[in-house]
Amino acid sequence: MPLLRQGRAVADIWTHVEGEGELPTDDVAVTVDAARWSADRDRLIARSGPLGVRLANNDPVDLLAEDLGQLALIVLHFPKFSDGRAYSQARRLRRLGFAGELRATGNVLQDQLLLMTRVGFDGFVMAAPDAERRYEAALAAYDHFYQPRRIVAA
Repeated sequence: MPLLRQGRAVADIWTHVEGEGELPTDDVAVTVDAARWSADRDRLIARSGPLGVRLANNDPVDLLAEDLGQLALIVLHFPKFSDGRAYSQARRLRRLGFAGELRATGNVLQDQLLLMTRVGFDGFVMAAPDAERRYEAALAAYDHFYQPRRIVAA
C-alpha cells in the first residue's frame, strides 16, 4: 500500500516489529506496539536509530506523554471508517507537543484525509493505487473552515 507523506508517495524506511519480535540492529528505524513500548521502553530509548510506536485506537495516548521527544513516528490505526478515536489521539498528541510524523493506517479513505490533516496527521497509508491524486483532491475540497487549523501544544 502506498505511504504518503506531505501528500507524496514515499518509501517506508521503518521496520515494524510485531509483538516481542527481535529488534533489528540499533541503526535501523523501528516501530513497536504499545505493549512492547511499555515493556522495553528503556532498552528502546537506548538504541541509536529512530523510534516509533504504533497505538491501537484504544491505547492511551498518555502512555507516550513523557517520551514524545524520543519518538520520530507515531502510527495511529483506523480499524473502520466509523471509528474516529484516532482523531482524538492525534489531536491530543499534537497538543502535547509531538512534532514527529503522525501516520494514519487502516481504513484510511479519501473523505477522511482533509480532517486527518487538520488534526495533525502528516503520513497516510492508503489502499488506493492513486493515493497522491486522492490526497490532492481531498485537500482541495474546502478552503474555508470555522475552526482554526493549527494545533498548538497546550
